[in-house]
Amino acid sequence: MTKLKLGPIADDKPVKVTVELPAALHRDLTAYAAVLARESGQHAADPMKLIVPMLERFIATDRGFAKARRSAG
Repeated sequence: MTKLKLGPIADDKPVKVTVELPAALHRDLTAYAAVLARESGQHAADPMKLIVPMLERFIATDRGFAKARRSAG
């Protein structure tokens, strides 16, 4: 079994944001969604739904950001 950093995607009410992604990044998100679906036994999520949990995970594990945030407030 592949060890992915994301788990199943929670069904949540989204806030609409428009963003342009490079085609290569979109292909990677699509591939990641397929692997995640295979590993979790669920159907493939919309690749765009991966962006939020990936950003949350990135921010939660960025030690430099956490330190700067503590210092600022």
